[in-house]
Amino acid sequence: MNKDLQNILNKYGSSKEPFFFLISYDLSQFYVKPLKELPSEIKYEINEKVSSKLANENLEKKELKKYPISFKEYKKSFDILQEHIKNGNSYILNLTAKTKIETKFTLDEIYEKANAKYKLKFFDKFVCFSPEKFVEIKKNKIATYPMKGTIDSKIENASAKILGNIKEMAEHTMVVDLLRNDLGIVSNKIKVDKFRYIDKINAGNKKLLQVSSKITGHLDEDWHSKIGDILTSILPAGSITGTPKKKTIEILKENETYDRDFYTGIFGIYDGNSLNSCVLIRFIEKDKEGNLYYKSGGGITCDSNVEDEYEELIDKVYLPF
Repeated sequence: MNKDLQNILNKYGSSKEPFFFLISYDLSQFYVKPLKELPSEIKYEINEKVSSKLANENLEKKELKKYPISFKEYKKSFDILQEHIKNGNSYILNLTAKTKIETKFTLDEIYEKANAKYKLKFFDKFVCFSPEKFVEIKKNKIATYPMKGTIDSKIENASAKILGNIKEMAEHTMVVDLLRNDLGIVSNKIKVDKFRYIDKINAGNKKLLQVSSKITGHLDEDWHSKIGDILTSILPAGSITGTPKKKTIEILKENETYDRDFYTGIFGIYDGNSLNSCVLIRFIEKDKEGNLYYKSGGGITCDSNVEDEYEELIDKVYLPF
C-alpha cells in the first residue's frame, strides 16, 4: 500500500477539492492534481454514451501495423500459468503483453479520433481509450463494473454464444466474486445489481460484444475523507489481475515479459460530490525513442486454448476510429 498516495487522496477528498488522479498498476507511480491546476498536456473525456459508428476497414488495416510477441514466447508464459492453475495457486490470471505498432497518427490524433467511454492523453507518454469503468461513487454508494468476456458481434448468435459459454461464465463469475470481496473491504450491503450484461465496443473495423456486471455497496457518509483508503484497498482491479488476487499478482509479475506501468492502472475524476474512474486498458504508450507499444491481454483459466488467447491478445490491438 502506498501511504503517500493514500494521504494525498484523503487530503483532497476531506476538503472536497475537485481533482484528477492517475495510479499505476502496482500503485508505485501516481499523479494527483486539483482540476484547476491540471496542465493542458493532460487531456481527458468521460462519455457515458459513445457512438456506435464503425471505422473504415481499409483505413484501419492500412494505418496500423502490429509486431506482437511470438507465439512461442506467449505459449511459454501461458504454459507456466496453466501449471499454477493445476497446482491450485490461481484460478484465473489476466496475462498481458506489449505489441510494437506503427501508425501515421500521433498520440494527440489518436486521442481526438478515439471513440470510447473513457479517454486520456497523458503528456506525450501514453493515450488510453478504455471501455471499462472501475469504480463510481455517488450519494454514499460505490459501484464497480468488472468486464470479462469478449466476442466479435459478426459471429452468428454472438450474444447467446458468449453468455452461454461455460468457460466464459466461469471466468466472469470468478471475477465478480473477487470484486464482491474487494467492495466488502470498504463498504457494506454488497449486492450484484446486474450479472453478465452486454456492452457493444467499437474495436477499429470490428464491433465487439463485451460482458460486464454491476456490483454495489454502501459507504459511510464521510467517504470523501477516505478516498485514498478506499482506492488503495481495492487496487489493482480484479478484472486485470485474477483470483486469489495476491498470489495471482506474484505469478503475473514473474511471467509477464515487460512492465505494465500505468497500463491496467486507473484514472478518474473527483468533482467534490462524486467520483468516477476507469481501468486503463486499450492503451498505447510511447517510449523515449518515439516507438509506440500497445498493451493488451486476456483472462486465462484451465479451459483456455493457447491459440485462441494469443489471437485475442492481437485482436485487442486496434485504433478506435
